[in-house]
Amino acid sequence: MDKVMLRGALFLACTTLLAACAEKASQDAAQQSGAAPSLPKAQQFLVPPMQVPDFVGWKDGAAPTVAPGLKIEKIASGLKHPRQLLTLPNGDVLVVESNGPGEEAVTTPKQLMAGMVKNRSGKGAKGGNRITLLRKSASGEWEKHDFIGNLHSPFGVQLIGDTLYVANTDAIVTFPYQEGETTIRTPGTEFTDLPSTVNHHWTKALQANPDGTKLYVGVGSNSNITENGLEVEYRRAAVLEVDVASRASRIYASGIRNPTGLQWNPATNSLWAIANERDEIGADLVPDYMTSVTEGAFYGWPYSYYGQHVDRRVMPQRPDLVQKAIPPDYALGSHVAALGLLLTQGNALPAKYQNGAFVSEHGSWDRSPLSGYEVVFVAFKDGKPTGKPETVVSGFHSKDESQLFGAPVGVVLDKEGALLIADDVGDTVWRVTAAAP
Repeated sequence: MDKVMLRGALFLACTTLLAACAEKASQDAAQQSGAAPSLPKAQQFLVPPMQVPDFVGWKDGAAPTVAPGLKIEKIASGLKHPRQLLTLPNGDVLVVESNGPGEEAVTTPKQLMAGMVKNRSGKGAKGGNRITLLRKSASGEWEKHDFIGNLHSPFGVQLIGDTLYVANTDAIVTFPYQEGETTIRTPGTEFTDLPSTVNHHWTKALQANPDGTKLYVGVGSNSNITENGLEVEYRRAAVLEVDVASRASRIYASGIRNPTGLQWNPATNSLWAIANERDEIGADLVPDYMTSVTEGAFYGWPYSYYGQHVDRRVMPQRPDLVQKAIPPDYALGSHVAALGLLLTQGNALPAKYQNGAFVSEHGSWDRSPLSGYEVVFVAFKDGKPTGKPETVVSGFHSKDESQLFGAPVGVVLDKEGALLIADDVGDTVWRVTAAAP
């Protein structure tokens, strides 16, 4: 039997098995959000349930749905998996187009099945490995320019002075930046290497501190719960701190399974992160989260979740580390796949969105009904999240959950204070503003 036939047979067998063991969530995101989420008993599965809508993309004239008082417009399309955004001082917007490097070996039927199911959603298509620059013209149209090419699964991007830092999956590279230019032809220079074996979680989030002396890098784990061995988890499931002057790096905080977004909180002068938690113990476990990141702190992965809730699958157990694990500040709901974080104290949206965090949720693949696939806003008070997440942008999938139009990732404010959203499945950048009175 050739590889194509074998894959087809395995897919049909796995689809049948999934239908037989489908598990419905018993809690909604609201129950599992906030400082004290509901955490049911963990379950065990021979094959974890999966549900992913089929990719169809956006039809002409179609757009996501926005909350009352807002309007949305498309400012760029035809991109190749736009992931992250950065607004430059002159108002230009950088769009990082990327997807995983495909370097992880497929060694189990579960990996093969998961890959096939995800590819049906459009999430597995090849990324652009480039950065596109968007510039708003005098007429109000946004023009696209090829800014940087030949990158290696880039994700995070930051500008410090006249140097642009790009976090490829295997290294931070730098480029000289001159305001107003629409193309950088100078080859990138490696600034420092990053953990790059296997790349189960390949994204490398990037954030500079306010004075530009440090860079913080979110490095995800190489597995769900160390099933690939602890040796490949070196300097992973962590936030690294890189000294810009010396290029030396260290582990700033650990035990964060997949820190996919980093932001500096000016109200508390502290680093914050969003994180994707572990899979395969139930549709209602484990909530993804948003948290302040404390220097030297341990957040539990892989030995425990949400503080000191022990994961019995992990061997050997480490009760000494579990005892040190601190709970995150705020749960976002199970399997929402938070990939974009924006802390804001002022913007051009209505007053209710002025002080808090916008979080983009890329969407679940192992939960029924679906969770995520929206951008939410979490209000902050005294530098901390409060209340429940409020949906700001939704409608990325059909109401019957069978079709996927797009999936949000990066979120930033443009120079005018509007909210920009990178839609990596819809290959689009959306702009959200206050609706006219």
